[in-house]
Amino acid sequence: MRPSSTLRRRRPHTAAGEGGYSLVELLVVLGIVALIATIATPRVLGYLGSAKVEAAKTQIRNASSALELFYLDTGRYPSSEEHLAALAIAPAGLDGWNGPYLKGADKLLDPWGNAYVYEASETADGFRLTSLGRDGRPGGDGQDADLGQ
Repeated sequence: MRPSSTLRRRRPHTAAGEGGYSLVELLVVLGIVALIATIATPRVLGYLGSAKVEAAKTQIRNASSALELFYLDTGRYPSSEEHLAALAIAPAGLDGWNGPYLKGADKLLDPWGNAYVYEASETADGFRLTSLGRDGRPGGDGQDADLGQ
């Protein structure tokens, strides 16, 4: 009895071509992956777009709260010329400014990289803060719609 021969087992020989995947099998798998990607990609892009809309709404709410704090301290909203920068940097000659009310407000951009539109008004609401949406132009539908307060 030879111990080395009983402990060692030999692998059976395989015929040529049985050791891997065929080109047809690989193409079928790639086709299935492409089909899944085709179905899933629009859904993922839709989620990304709606996330940007929600981020813009949140930024507008935060900036509006900072504008209200500015108003409480100074008795007025920033002028249209001062824009949102007045929330981060004190306007010259303004008494009561106790900021910064919103850090980085002088460089605040919406999720699409556009500046927010700020307009001071003499009406009861005092200001209008708007994101022009994905297209950066007034009006539009869906992700291109204007968002504001």
